[in-house]
Amino acid sequence: MKRDILIGGAWPYANYYLHVGHLAALLPGDVLARYYRGKGDNVIYVSGSDCHGTPITQRAQKEGVKPSDIANHYHEEFTKIFSRLGFEYDKYSSTMSEHHKQYVKDVFLRLIKNGYIYEKEEEQDYCLNCSKFLSDREIVGKCPHCGGESTGEQCDNCLASLDTKDVLDKHCKECGNSTVLKKNKHLYFKLTEFKDELQKLIDDRKTKWRKNAVGESQKYIEMGLVDRAVTRQLDWGIEVPVDNYQDKRIYVWIEAVLGYLSVAKEVAESRGINFDEFLSDKNKNLRTYYVHGKDNIPFHTIILSALLCGLKLDYRLPDYIISSAYVNLNDEKMSKSKGNLLTADELLQMFDRDTLRFYFMFYGPETKDTNCSIDDIIQMHNKFLVGVLGNFVNRNLSFIEKKFDGLIKEGNIDKDIIEYTKKTYDIVGDSIEKGEFKNALNCIVEYISAGNKYYDEKQPWIQVKEDINAFNDTTYTCVYMMSNIANLINPFIPDTSKKIKDILSLEDYKWEPTKLSGDIKIKNLSLLFERIEDKNKK
Repeated sequence: MKRDILIGGAWPYANYYLHVGHLAALLPGDVLARYYRGKGDNVIYVSGSDCHGTPITQRAQKEGVKPSDIANHYHEEFTKIFSRLGFEYDKYSSTMSEHHKQYVKDVFLRLIKNGYIYEKEEEQDYCLNCSKFLSDREIVGKCPHCGGESTGEQCDNCLASLDTKDVLDKHCKECGNSTVLKKNKHLYFKLTEFKDELQKLIDDRKTKWRKNAVGESQKYIEMGLVDRAVTRQLDWGIEVPVDNYQDKRIYVWIEAVLGYLSVAKEVAESRGINFDEFLSDKNKNLRTYYVHGKDNIPFHTIILSALLCGLKLDYRLPDYIISSAYVNLNDEKMSKSKGNLLTADELLQMFDRDTLRFYFMFYGPETKDTNCSIDDIIQMHNKFLVGVLGNFVNRNLSFIEKKFDGLIKEGNIDKDIIEYTKKTYDIVGDSIEKGEFKNALNCIVEYISAGNKYYDEKQPWIQVKEDINAFNDTTYTCVYMMSNIANLINPFIPDTSKKIKDILSLEDYKWEPTKLSGDIKIKNLSLLFERIEDKNKK
């Protein structure tokens, strides 16, 4: 039976270019989508650009343009970069879309109806010099937990989520003046109502969420849940569908995470699927994945889950949290302010996308922070893509091209290799479904290495002289392995997969062992990968 798969890739903030951290954190979503599509499952894979919030308005003010100009520019840039990286979203949207805006307003009103949003007047930080109430990102101070520098919403040092009233030594980020308190009305979400449900969720998902997700979520609860404001003193964002709130907008933290639902519903409806039934917890065929960096963990495990509970629509809470750690650049923490960033565009100018996809999935921050350097990417490319994968395909096929004009005669496939292949699909597939991508790739690497070893042990260059039938069996077995390698690598490096299939005139990718029959004619044989000799030459 086909499974229903929802994959939500984190929504990058439309205020700067995509960098290596985004690439490492978001690639797992595309791998999952390609794998499940190869299984024939019903996949909805969505994401979009997060286009509202204070940083965009602040940048627009500095540059003398409209916030929409900034957001649209980077949204278009993100769309191009994801396409160049081979991401195959079912829909990549933005929080500026009319569908998303209306969906968020509908959810907002439903949460009010269900009693989870209420009005509260309280003292709020105000800058006398700038004559305005300050949002949490416009406040800087000290973290009450570790003493590190923080904004009004999060500590940069310990990553604790904060309430502005708890931040110490607060002052206006724009002018530097100390803040004063002044009464203001806002709407609040009763996050505290969901403590028991959230704790049960964490306990139930311990084997499906990554360890950092379990740990950060538990810490978030133990630090004490607080009701969170769902409105902000802004004029850029989604309007609040409540009277007397025309001067405010819906807080970006609530509307951005709802993007997964708004866009998934849009895709489902375009396919004639009832979204409420698709996302229902009663749908036993459903699996949901949320893919992002570890700095976004609480927004997916706590905030999104609480919102889903508050809707009272029996929606499935997150099954799998694929939360990557950080990528350091040349052994230093990346920082936009320090200029220590390597953008995805810069990488794409230096390397083929399959090289980048393999590198960040094999050496990426799956369970701990990792370091990235250009030299590391080059070494990986030459060692594995050229020396192992490329070598296995080229040494076999170039020999046939030279000796037999590219005609591969049908032979008997080694039964042990057939069994090994089936086992490899099972292990790799199970690892991918659990979000254990490094284990999956290690298994694939072992399979390809086994192909090289098999070729060496059989010595077809001698068999061709002494026993042509044995030669044909060896060659056909190696081609059988190549055909399955093309399937196994497809979720990770799809361009290389297609190239192998085109050379051997194989059927389109499916996640199942290939069945070969008859002679095969090699077409347009070329090296899968060229060796990279230096940093400027591929």
